[in-house]
Amino acid sequence: MKNSVVVVDDHTLLLQAIGGLVKDFDDFEVQYLCKNGQELLDKLKNPANIPDVVLMDINMPVMNGIETTQILTKEYPQIRVLALSVEESEETILKMLRAGAKGYLMKDTKSSILNEALKQVLSKGYYHTNTVSKLLVNSLHKEDEAIQLKEREKEFLQHACTEMTYKEIADKMFLSPKTIEGYRDSIYEKLNIKNRIGLVLYAIRNGLFTP
Repeated sequence: MKNSVVVVDDHTLLLQAIGGLVKDFDDFEVQYLCKNGQELLDKLKNPANIPDVVLMDINMPVMNGIETTQILTKEYPQIRVLALSVEESEETILKMLRAGAKGYLMKDTKSSILNEALKQVLSKGYYHTNTVSKLLVNSLHKEDEAIQLKEREKEFLQHACTEMTYKEIADKMFLSPKTIEGYRDSIYEKLNIKNRIGLVLYAIRNGLFTP
């Protein structure tokens, strides 16, 4: 059974072109297309319209990609959002990831990379290119220096940068999964991030993990 994808983009030709690319992927099918975030949210009121992944543009009328992703993260956490935009600014990328996007791709990305990104977003929970990672690292200011993490939180953070599941991290640290979830939620709140990619980027920026 193929995984369902919804494409959200206000440019009709791009919307159709991206949909056409996804249709050619063996493991994915396009469930439907939307021209803005509000149109997507209206569609999602019907449970039958909830997809596995949303390919989200950023700049759109009525409701933009960042606002829409924030709502999806809160109300439809099972949907994986993958940003697909022409926006290259560090600020925009960071805002989108903090809103809950699981990855960020440029619209000129090769179809093979888009295919791989969709697969990894579903299998690993996130996908980011080296270029986007470097942009995010360069966008960091000294605001992180004021954040204090406990030693066990730092240890958890280092493990979170690997491909280990949270259960495997719990076993590694000889702690219960519930305690690990507590560490994760505490760090999310301290760092003002919403996903695992944020943990990885913070750890790289602060020398806690070397990829």
